[in-house]
Amino acid sequence: MTRFALTLEFDGTPFFGLQRQPHGPSVQQAVEEAAFAVTGEDVRLASAGRTDTGVHALAMRSHLDIEKDIEPFRLMEALNAKLRPDPVAVTHCEVVPDDWHARFTCVGRSYVYRIANRRAPLTLEKNRAWHVPQPLDEAAMHQAAQALVGNHDFTTFRSAHCQSASPQKTLDRLDVERDGDHVLIHAAARSFLHHQVRSMVGCLALVGMGRWAVDDVKKALEARDRQELGLNAPPHGLYFVAATYPDDA
Repeated sequence: MTRFALTLEFDGTPFFGLQRQPHGPSVQQAVEEAAFAVTGEDVRLASAGRTDTGVHALAMRSHLDIEKDIEPFRLMEALNAKLRPDPVAVTHCEVVPDDWHARFTCVGRSYVYRIANRRAPLTLEKNRAWHVPQPLDEAAMHQAAQALVGNHDFTTFRSAHCQSASPQKTLDRLDVERDGDHVLIHAAARSFLHHQVRSMVGCLALVGMGRWAVDDVKKALEARDRQELGLNAPPHGLYFVAATYPDDA
């Protein structure tokens, strides 16, 4: 049995999230079915994170255990051939130790949220960014975001369906920057609560629109009450960017 680490890129638009779902297609299902077509083996994909319906990934780290004798490059090529036409691609494949685990060995996860801040409707970026037509003050958004960095009780920014044992998380980074007519929000932590990034982005957007003051984000955090959440940003602007492991350079 060989453990292969995969790096996945996917457009989450047609999927009900990364993890297998009983009511619709998932990225996990697509990769597992491709692996069965290549190897004839029933395998299970484990991944560094979970993504909701419509959320995308630039470099999701995952792993599969396969008995078939196959080189990593040939496995990657074969999986990509079987994944077509699903919008999922294996961009890297390597053999890893048996005790390496895509989820449990991971020590850091990062996301970027893309807001298209322009009057014109989206064409090429439809379902790949949140369209906010009114002007956003990215400097005020960044200032407000800094109140969320550090170790906090993020109950306000946690989905009612979150399965995490505790709302306490340490947010390592939450930066807001403008790139032309896009506002980008970068978030990094060891782990996140369900909907945490989208909930934080939604409140920061309210600050950018002038509907919230900068201090209102801190007040929402300190309330520890989901009812105090101003806005949950839509899923299609969110991208899983990277997973970090202890042996990474």
